[in-house]
Formats: sequence, structure tokens, C-alpha cells
Amino acid sequence: MVGSITVAVAAVLFGAASAEDFPLVGNYTQNVACKGDGSDQATARVMISPQEIVSNVGVCTILDKKTDGRSISAHVECKFAGGPLIGDITFTPRPDNTIEFIDRDMTYKAVLYRCPQ
Repeated sequence: MVGSITVAVAAVLFGAASAEDFPLVGNYTQNVACKGDGSDQATARVMISPQEIVSNVGVCTILDKKTDGRSISAHVECKFAGGPLIGDITFTPRPDNTIEFIDRDMTYKAVLYRCPQ
């Protein structure tokens, strides 16, 4: 369902929030380590801001978010070629400094690798 978000991997919720307010802000690749030198495949790239998640499959606006322990859950509205979709996703930091991404229905799971600055 929401798996296409990533790849992801979301404006209303955060307004003028900064990266400190939303620790996931940054550029990532999904399921493959990010080189960050411009050679990463476009299909793997994911950009996360306080307002949205942008990937090769579409743009997801973050409507709401909450923290549960180390995990961040987000309610998103995604604009895909096939039409809009509303769903819930969860990001969980892992000990290896990656982020596990999964949709509520567990139909899609990915690992996000933060790109070097």
C-alpha cells in the first residue's frame, strides 16, 4: 500500500520545523548504501524534509507524526501517478545508523541509508 512512498520514503504538520525538530531530515538511498557522489541510482534516492518525503515514485506530504520510543510514525498523503493515497508509515533508527521504513500494513519494508553531507 504505502510501500511506494519511498521510496521514500512527506507540509502541514511541521510548518517551519527544523532538522532538530525532525531528525529524519536528509537525503537517503533505499536498500543500498549511499555513495553521495552523484552516482547513486535515481530509483534509490529518497529526500526527507519536515514537510514531505520525495522519491522516484511520488511525493508524500506528512500530515501528522508522533514519536514512540525511538520510532517515528507518520500519517501521510501521497501523490502517485495512479492517484492519491493516504496511509501510515513508521521509521525506526537501527544500531548501524540506518533507518528501517515500514508501512502500517507491512506490505513494504525498506532500509534507508543516510547520504554523506
